[in-house]
Amino acid sequence: MSTKDIALPPEYVVEAVGFGLTYPTGVALDDNGGVYVVESGYSYGEDFARPRLLAVKPSENREIAGGDKNGPWNGIVHADGVFYVAEGGETEGGRILKITADGKITVLAEGLPSRGDHHTNGPAIGPDGAVYFGQGTKTNSAVVGEDNAAFGWLRRHSDEHDIPCADVTLEGVNFESKDPIRGGESPVATGAYVPFGTRTEKGQVIKGEVPCGGAVLRIPKAGGKIELVAWGFRNPYGLAFSPEGKLYVADNGFDDRGSRPIWGAADELFAVEQGGWYGWPDYSGGLAVAQNRFKPPGKAQPPKLLAKDPSTPIAPVARFAVHSSSNGFDFSRSDAFGYVGQAFVAQFGYLSPPTGKVLAPVGFRVVRVDVRTGVIADFISNKGDKNGPASLLKSGGIERPVAVRFDKAGRSMYVVDFGEVTVSEKGPKPVKGTGILWKVTRKTAGAS
Repeated sequence: MSTKDIALPPEYVVEAVGFGLTYPTGVALDDNGGVYVVESGYSYGEDFARPRLLAVKPSENREIAGGDKNGPWNGIVHADGVFYVAEGGETEGGRILKITADGKITVLAEGLPSRGDHHTNGPAIGPDGAVYFGQGTKTNSAVVGEDNAAFGWLRRHSDEHDIPCADVTLEGVNFESKDPIRGGESPVATGAYVPFGTRTEKGQVIKGEVPCGGAVLRIPKAGGKIELVAWGFRNPYGLAFSPEGKLYVADNGFDDRGSRPIWGAADELFAVEQGGWYGWPDYSGGLAVAQNRFKPPGKAQPPKLLAKDPSTPIAPVARFAVHSSSNGFDFSRSDAFGYVGQAFVAQFGYLSPPTGKVLAPVGFRVVRVDVRTGVIADFISNKGDKNGPASLLKSGGIERPVAVRFDKAGRSMYVVDFGEVTVSEKGPKPVKGTGILWKVTRKTAGAS
């Protein structure tokens, strides 16, 4: 770990303020300037640990609260003296947790459809005082297949499938694959929005319900009814409100894997409209996936799944690099830091080859986005001619940024670095105790 290996604009400085973290995913600051981190308790690669809320201290991090093996804890926000955490729900379903300063945990929402590839994410506090959060889909592109067994959850929960937020009518397309649960030589046919091994018919209606997958949802701070904000996302991981009070979401795009692989789908930043539909599973950033640009080399053209679009899909305000895993973000709100109104987005980096091939390493940085123009610029990365995490470059820089948060005064930006994750054909292999919390401040005037 060495700040001299990190590239950022010359008027800014970076320092490490938290060390030895295991799979950290979020950072929050209280009204007194205290800094807190959540450790996920789960990483792709089927590595389970204990999720924890920690107070970050110079000498030793102090545990405030912990959970069981129902991670990942995907993000945290502090408001009105308490913490709100999105519990991913890999084993028991997602939950929204309220945690007081003395470590008492109250469940605000539970039973969220999280036992899949993607989880319960966020959260963020809206101008209306509600807790907003993202709920990812269970599959890559609405069809349960062999890839979901590789993720682990299909073997644990063989009846799980994606849930739409409103009634949808299917084209009745079915996909054949091997049976990773029961084995055997005969292929198994599976349709969209149904359990593995279940066929669908043309004109079949899948009933919608809330809570649902691929959605932004909200719930009152005191708990109560979960409400739908918008849907048609794939994995709405990062949520943040702009200084003007507009909600934005960072959504992870399709992968080239599974029974319905989709090639070249970007990660995207969306402005969220109440009741809006954002296109999953038939669109990527407003573009139909049933066209040649999304056809994986040597594989079939991905077909349309829905007989009728719920509404016109909404286009993104910015498109990130394919497989960059653009995740948690926050907006600058102060001239003391600069770039007021721009979004700073943590890019975890690719998980290829299981998610699809990349021509060169992508992600492993923090970028800033002008949401008015969609222009994206690097802000933090590792030095050198090649891109990649520090462990690959054999340097002391950043590994896998996963979240960004400004302090309450807007003077400092905190970056959560998940730590080392190597990937092979067998999948991800995370390394415990390698996570870091970075702090970035501006040392001189002059940032635009």
